[in-house]
Amino acid sequence: MGKLTLNDLTIDEKLRLLCSNGFWYTMDFGGKIPAVSVSDGPVGVRAERKNAQGETITLPSVSYPSTQSLANTWNTDCARLMGECLADDCYEKNVDILLAPGVNIKRHPLNGRNFEYFSEDPYLAGHMAKSYIEGVQSQGIGTCLKHFCCNNLEYNRFEQSSEVDERTLREIYYVPFEIALKAKPVSMMSAYNRVNGRYASENKKGFKVLREEFGFDGAMYSDWEAVRDRTVSAKAGCDIEFPFNQKNYDNLVKDFEEGKITEAEIDECAARVLSLAERCKEMQKGKGVKRTVENRLDAAQKIAEESMVLLKNDERILPVKKGTKVALFGCYAKPEKDMIAGDGSSKVVPLNKDFDLQTLLEKELGVKIPFESMYYYNKVLGTNGYAHWAAKPHLGRNYAAECEMNIICVGTGAPFEYEAGDRTDMRLPAVQERAILDLARINPNTVVVIFAGSPIDVSAWESKVKAIVYAGFCGERGSNALSNILCGKANPCGKLSETFPVNFECTSVNGTYTDTAVTCYSDGLDVGYRYYGRHREAVKYPFGYGLSYSEFAYSDLSIKADGLDAEVSFTVKNISDAYGKEIAQVYVSECSPKVYRPLKELKGFVKTALKAGESKKLSVKLDSRSFAYYSVADDGWTVNDGVYEIIVGSSCEDVKLIAKVKIKNGKIN
Repeated sequence: MGKLTLNDLTIDEKLRLLCSNGFWYTMDFGGKIPAVSVSDGPVGVRAERKNAQGETITLPSVSYPSTQSLANTWNTDCARLMGECLADDCYEKNVDILLAPGVNIKRHPLNGRNFEYFSEDPYLAGHMAKSYIEGVQSQGIGTCLKHFCCNNLEYNRFEQSSEVDERTLREIYYVPFEIALKAKPVSMMSAYNRVNGRYASENKKGFKVLREEFGFDGAMYSDWEAVRDRTVSAKAGCDIEFPFNQKNYDNLVKDFEEGKITEAEIDECAARVLSLAERCKEMQKGKGVKRTVENRLDAAQKIAEESMVLLKNDERILPVKKGTKVALFGCYAKPEKDMIAGDGSSKVVPLNKDFDLQTLLEKELGVKIPFESMYYYNKVLGTNGYAHWAAKPHLGRNYAAECEMNIICVGTGAPFEYEAGDRTDMRLPAVQERAILDLARINPNTVVVIFAGSPIDVSAWESKVKAIVYAGFCGERGSNALSNILCGKANPCGKLSETFPVNFECTSVNGTYTDTAVTCYSDGLDVGYRYYGRHREAVKYPFGYGLSYSEFAYSDLSIKADGLDAEVSFTVKNISDAYGKEIAQVYVSECSPKVYRPLKELKGFVKTALKAGESKKLSVKLDSRSFAYYSVADDGWTVNDGVYEIIVGSSCEDVKLIAKVKIKNGKIN
């Protein structure tokens, strides 16, 4: 039988095709067309299946670092690698399309789903997502780019209207989708929320931009149970409703019979569903599992190592030298279920549950390490609260004082960071802050490891400790990665993909209008570092920041231009005796803008590995969009004549090199 066309389907079949088959499948009419299987999620395949008893279970799968941790690598090769590994997991579970990645901007630091997203910066988010998609789809598995758009809080997400002006939509919230779509994902998913009053699944204006301007040629799904009116969403361009909803389907049929939706409009959606089924079938020809499970676990560890961010390292207390007497504290060092991951549709049942930092450190350092859990999330249970003791408190040993160094593992986890709800506070639970302060008072040689998926307010205790490592939600091989970082087998090379403000009160979103139905994006373009550039006193750790056991020097900035295309070249040298990796960032600033613009904006980055004493010439390419703003007056991108600074930095605030270029008559002079 040849390839099916719309002419081979009855109108009843075409109508049914627009509504899914159950929870995870597209309609196949008993094999008449290929069925497509979809599954969560971005950091590991969350495939739900029925067991022999008819119960729904989630199949174990490799648990990778969270999307936020992946972004902290600033390494598109890591993103592609993770995508390729996820494709293998999909094959083993008979999944055709992975419902990932999510590129929603991290506008609000308390958003409960931030751990699933890449960054506060649209350029970084878009390029990491693009490589992730390329990795998955290069192996024949489809992806679903989500959630379009402006789903930046979980609060009342089914009804909340994100009120955003057109320029901000174009420059901030659309850009990561625009960039990621260059990888040609087979599908996209609309958000739950409303955008300027219109439900995202009915966002005809936005869908038109995706298809006519950004080149999206795949199928658009609703988020699960997000459709209110199947006819309106179909007319807008939402091709498939998930999951199947009998009432919505019946209303769609009735509306067609009454002429509220035409067969031509049905055909537009149905054609894209047919195309999706055929495309998935074609993509998988000659493809299959590429890596063993162990290979994938090794990849998860590599990504975790590159993602961890060294925030503080006074007196170079890290790495820990072999033989150092260390005491280990905090339940996150030997976590139970869900302590180092967020909750919701991205939740993964890991293959292994032996996350044990104590055993790994003992092996690396060659010493016995006492351990005391101290707390459980935000509670102290029984006698666990004593900072003085570890491992065997009944012996009366004061390990916190007797040891040369204390390492305490703190964090959030599934009870605090989860889909459908937001965090209430940027600070750690009080019992965790108290434990850090107790340990630091007893022994100032205290190292704090943070397991979280969003920024943490460290103001209560940061000045009292010697070192801080942000481990993020690091996946099931995260303990191995962390042990290697702490002991110096791996050199920290992650940098923050979002700003860590001093506290929530000094953020751009504190005080912006929100009620039960509306969120006003009155911060406009001033998202993340774009806001903090004019409010530096509010920053604890800036966007793009991260320390290393190495040191790097920058020199020899040069710019070669052709029209509005430019190649920015510079040299980075490792001036230490330790092999390491550096992330160089290129920002652009219009010196005398004629419209409001942030002080600087990320327009390129490059991560490079350097041996001790080694130098490398690096380059980043810019184009017209690197200098442009979106003109609402002209309905398009505009580059003004004038002087622009090209800024090369180790973070958005740590500027290493600056050069000026002049644009006149649409050319760089």
